[in-house]
Amino acid sequence: MAANSPVVRTAHPEDAAAVVALRAVVHPYLLRGVESTRQMISEPAPGEHWAAFVAEADRTVVGWVSAYRNLRTSAAGFGEVSMLHVHPEHRGRGIGSALLDAALGHLLPVGLRQLRAFVSTDSLPYAEKRGFHRSRPVRYSVLDLRAAPVAAATAPAGVRLLPLTDLEPRRLYEMHVAASADEPEDVASDALSYEHWCYEVWDNLGLDRQASSAVEVNGELVAVSLVKRDGDRIWSDMTATLPAYRGRGLARLAKLAALHRAREGGATRAYTSNDEANAPMLAINARLGYQPVATLWSCLRDLPPAG
Repeated sequence: MAANSPVVRTAHPEDAAAVVALRAVVHPYLLRGVESTRQMISEPAPGEHWAAFVAEADRTVVGWVSAYRNLRTSAAGFGEVSMLHVHPEHRGRGIGSALLDAALGHLLPVGLRQLRAFVSTDSLPYAEKRGFHRSRPVRYSVLDLRAAPVAAATAPAGVRLLPLTDLEPRRLYEMHVAASADEPEDVASDALSYEHWCYEVWDNLGLDRQASSAVEVNGELVAVSLVKRDGDRIWSDMTATLPAYRGRGLARLAKLAALHRAREGGATRAYTSNDEANAPMLAINARLGYQPVATLWSCLRDLPPAG
């Protein structure tokens, strides 16, 4: 092997800072901080069969991919090849293919039936050559909190705004599951357990419980806007309302409160993503001043039966 040939290996917790730095170059609109990334690598969710791989060239991490079983859905055998990316200066050397092969090698014995990957528009031809077909476009957007007129949210009579610090987690979980069940996706998020929700949301080191905002109507928890944070950047992880309470501006109220609290706490940029079919949420973001920065496509690939 040539001295400078990239090496693909299993990711270690010590890679977290390098992985975050790589992501900032390739996908600057994605957000997961160093500590949260280290937590993800060192403490994968039980039952996900999660693994991650990095490509290293000259002792520098230049590629990343993770692979796991999706535990949010009841669809049998649905897996994810998550955010495969390679540093622009190291492309064309087979690194992406080596990372994908590592991910597939990890997932094939698990007995999955279908995989999903999110792919940039310019990488669609490569994904299609590797057996994936495009499914749904996802819009990524940014809001400059330094320039946006994000006023303090004012709740109408009978409506109460709460930070997550005032909520019991199971109550929030139950509302989260009910509000996100019909979110436009390739598969329904209809099997998210409380334990897995705690892993993904409540116990995530990036969760900003003070900025994240929930809405009560006459004592019932009906809407939420979750915020994850990395330094002065935030990610709107989910904004949703119970179906029976939609059309009243409660999702916008929750998100406005979350953005205002985050800005008061020193955040300067807010990022989010939405399926292009989610017209109500896209309209809310447009009114708040979000600007599109990228489009990724969810791409699906069927797998042969294991064995």
